[in-house]
Amino acid sequence: MKTKHELELADVKAIAAAAEAEALKNGWPVTISIVDDGGHLLWLQRLDGAAAISSHIAPAKARSAAIGRKDTKAFEDMINNGRTAFLSAPFVDGLLEGGVAIVKDGQCLGAVGVSGVKANEDAQVAKAGIAALGL
Repeated sequence: MKTKHELELADVKAIAAAAEAEALKNGWPVTISIVDDGGHLLWLQRLDGAAAISSHIAPAKARSAAIGRKDTKAFEDMINNGRTAFLSAPFVDGLLEGGVAIVKDGQCLGAVGVSGVKANEDAQVAKAGIAALGL
């Protein structure tokens, strides 16, 4: 059997704090979502000024990254490059950049999804959060 790594509450809090710090440093009103490897919600934080819809989009991005085991930018690029049939894939609805998989030793532990600003800025906030784990 394999040993499976998983996120603990302390990890989730560290990711959230670092992501929030990155967003605040840049003045970005975003929603930050963290999920486990099955896409189950562990954390949702809507910063002051973030649009209401971002509280739906951020978890969708995180869930899609976690169950797809890759950053959502890959899905967005795939669709934009003509593979529109992927839009019919079940259980993935956050196919916009800003969902970033948390990977340790080749194993997906979960993901961070951010919504509220430009797609690359959403991804920047998510990556800053994950960097707090030092993986």
